[in-house]
Amino acid sequence: MATTMVLQSYYINVVILLILALASTFKGTEAQRAFFVFGDSLVDNGNNNYLATTARADAYPYGIDYPTRRPTGRFSNGRNIPDFISEAIGAEPTLPYLSPQLNGQRLLVGANFASAGIGILNDTGIQFVNIIRIFRQLQYFQEYQQRVSRLIGPARTQRLVNGALVLITLGGNDFVNNYYLVPYSARSRQYSLPDYVRYIISEYKKILRRLHDLGARRVIVTGTGPIGCVPAELAQRSTNGECSPELQRAAGLFNPQLIQIIQQLNNEIGENVFMGANTRQMALNFVTNPGAYGFVTSKVACCGQGPYNGLGLCTPLSNLCPNRDIYAFWDAFHPSEKANRIIVNQIMSGTTEYMYPMNLSTALTLDSNKNI
Repeated sequence: MATTMVLQSYYINVVILLILALASTFKGTEAQRAFFVFGDSLVDNGNNNYLATTARADAYPYGIDYPTRRPTGRFSNGRNIPDFISEAIGAEPTLPYLSPQLNGQRLLVGANFASAGIGILNDTGIQFVNIIRIFRQLQYFQEYQQRVSRLIGPARTQRLVNGALVLITLGGNDFVNNYYLVPYSARSRQYSLPDYVRYIISEYKKILRRLHDLGARRVIVTGTGPIGCVPAELAQRSTNGECSPELQRAAGLFNPQLIQIIQQLNNEIGENVFMGANTRQMALNFVTNPGAYGFVTSKVACCGQGPYNGLGLCTPLSNLCPNRDIYAFWDAFHPSEKANRIIVNQIMSGTTEYMYPMNLSTALTLDSNKNI
């Protein structure tokens, strides 16, 4: 009898210790700031690998410079913008939300909901068929919170989400994979370019407000890059290697209006929740002066075919440059790993020319002082 009681006491103590250890593990992980990512192929960490779509980066030579030397679903030769932000905040890279590995304490690191091909509008990227449109990404964010609530409870989940860093990247596809996808597209017949920009900006404002409603309190919102200067547009629209004036005009209209809605939202909320990243200017710097950043070219993609290596996807049969660090663009649309790092350096410490109303380093310092 005494032996049984001793064994029972022993097992109870072991269970208590295991529970305490598990709670400590979760608490330690939660203390690391969570990171959530929404958007398109510029920030997709591999969600589209799990979808029946042509918008995928799951074959060589994608990932050739990633630490594993294997394709991950990132549209890059190596790491992308979210990876470098994770590194900057001292966190491990977020897993794609659709990854079966995203469970247990890994959920507390955050999640990447991005999906290549999507835009602000639901009809953007329709040619890719099965992609995670932004409304669905936000639904997944709600689902994520329910999953985490079952793990650590609603109150701690709310703290985790409110204290998280969020990145959202939308807009470029609404031009290249919608308005300018084909001559006389449905949207270009419906709207003049200035009216179209005003329309998608008004829709973007609704998305950002919804993100705030779902608990986001520190959000980096990137503008479009210099979409008229990517190798794909040079291959299709340029006769002398100059950027497409029409697509550059589109980006020139979109980005200032994006900053305007960020101002409006921050004023309505009463604090600087949203930070605008002028990724157009960040990228235009190395597009117009590649040598200053160690690039040999900003016109020809490292991987591709046709003029400027700008036609079609990067595949095992494509031309492939031997040194990716001297190319500003990895494929027809996406920056190289080195270019992604340059962009994130500006997000972290850039002046108000690049980051409004503050850069990420300043925001992180403010949040640390508030004990977010």
